[in-house]
Amino acid sequence: MPTDFKLPELGENITAGDVVRVLVKPGDTIAKDQTVLELETDKATIEVPTSVAGTVKDVRVKPGERVKVGQVVLTVDGEAVSNHAGEAVSNQQAPGQKDPPGGGEADQPEAQQADAAKAAKPKRGQVVDISRGARQAPAASTPETPGGDDTAGPAAPAAPSVRRLARELGVDVRRVTGTGPDGRINEEDVQAFVRAALTGSGGGASATPLPDFTKWGEVERKPMGNIRRKTAEHLTHAWNAIPHVTQHDKADITGLEALRKHYGPQSEQAGGKMTMTAIALKIVAGALTRFPQFNASADMARHEIVYKKSIHVGVAVDTPRGLLVPVIRDVDRKGIFELSAELARASDKARDGKLSLEEMQGGGFTITNLGGIGGTSFTPIVNWPEVAILGISRGSHEPVWLPVRGDVQSFQPRLMLPLSLSYDHRVIDGADAARFLR
Repeated sequence: MPTDFKLPELGENITAGDVVRVLVKPGDTIAKDQTVLELETDKATIEVPTSVAGTVKDVRVKPGERVKVGQVVLTVDGEAVSNHAGEAVSNQQAPGQKDPPGGGEADQPEAQQADAAKAAKPKRGQVVDISRGARQAPAASTPETPGGDDTAGPAAPAAPSVRRLARELGVDVRRVTGTGPDGRINEEDVQAFVRAALTGSGGGASATPLPDFTKWGEVERKPMGNIRRKTAEHLTHAWNAIPHVTQHDKADITGLEALRKHYGPQSEQAGGKMTMTAIALKIVAGALTRFPQFNASADMARHEIVYKKSIHVGVAVDTPRGLLVPVIRDVDRKGIFELSAELARASDKARDGKLSLEEMQGGGFTITNLGGIGGTSFTPIVNWPEVAILGISRGSHEPVWLPVRGDVQSFQPRLMLPLSLSYDHRVIDGADAARFLR
C-alpha cells in the first residue's frame, strides 16, 4: 500500500530547508532510518532519514527546491513504520524543546499564556525600533486598546517558539501577517516584520528596489544561498539592534610566538594545531572570567542584563558556503592542547558542511581571525545576542621602544598582533573595553 513520507520536524525554529541532494530514486528499496535527503537549513547541512520502509514509487522533490516541514517528499510502496518526526536532527534539539503537535499552545494553561504574553511585549499601538528600544507611534492597523492590555483579543496563530522570538525582538505577534497555512505566523514572518520596521517600510514589504543595471551593461543574477541569506539577515539585525563601538590595540606576542612553535608538535600529537586562534580561546576565557559583562546579553524587553555563568566561545570559520560559527564549550575548563584539537575538529566539520545547529548555538562571545589572509585592523559586527566580538588581524614585526638595561632604552624588533574588539555600548563602557583588550 503506498505510503507518503513527509519532511519531519527538523529542530526548534526550523520550518524549511533547501534540497542539496536526493539520495534515492524510483525503484530503490529503502529501509527504516535510511538517509534519503540532504537539506541545507539556515546554518547547517543535515541528513534526513526516512520513517518508512519499502520500494520508492515516486520522488516529489529535487535539488535546489525549498521544502517545508510536513511536505510530501517520497511515496513508498510498503508498510509504514512508526513515525520518527522530530528525530531527523535529534542531535540538534534538547528534550522538551519541541513544539506540541500542530505548533499551537493549546496544551498550555491560559494563565501561562497570558503571563508569557505580558512578559515582554510592547503595548498595542507601539512600534519597536530595535536600534534604540521602543518608542510610541500610532499603529497603522491596530488602534490602541484603552488601558494598554495587549493580552486582550484573540490569540495570534503562532507556535510558542515563534511567540518567544517575537517577545525577544519586542514585536506584538498579533500585528504580524502570517504566510503559513490558514494565516499561521512563522519565524520568517516575524523577521520580515522587524526588517520592515527597521527600513521604515510596511510590514512584510520588500526592501528598496535596485536600479536597472542593464542600462549600463550586461548583468547576471544568482540567488543567495540559504546560509548567505540568513547571515545577511542576522548581521543586519545585529548592526541595527546594537550600538557598536570598536576598540583597537596591539599585543606584543614575541614570547608567545616562541612558545607556540615550541609546543606545536605536542599539540599535533593531541590531534590539533597550536594556532593563534586556539591560544586566543584560552586567553579570552580568562578575560571573560575577570570581566563578566562581556559574557552577557542585553534583554531590553525586561531591561535586564543576562550574565552567563558558562564560558562558551564561538569561532568564525570561513567556508565555501559562507561564514559559520561553531561554539567551543566550557573553554575555561580545558587545556590548550584539548582546545586546539577541538577547534580543529569543529573547523573541519564547518568546512565539510557537517555542523549541527546545536554546535552553533549558545555562544557567549565570538573570535574571528583574519590574520591568515591579511589586514591591519577591521570592525567585526557583534554576533547578536552576544555583546562583544574579538577580531584578530595579521601580526608583523615592528620597532618598539623598550628598556635595555637600567634607564637605557632602545628600539627592539617585536612581533605585534593587531586586535579589534567590537562591543555593545549599552552593556559595556569604553574603559572596561580597553581594560579587557589589554
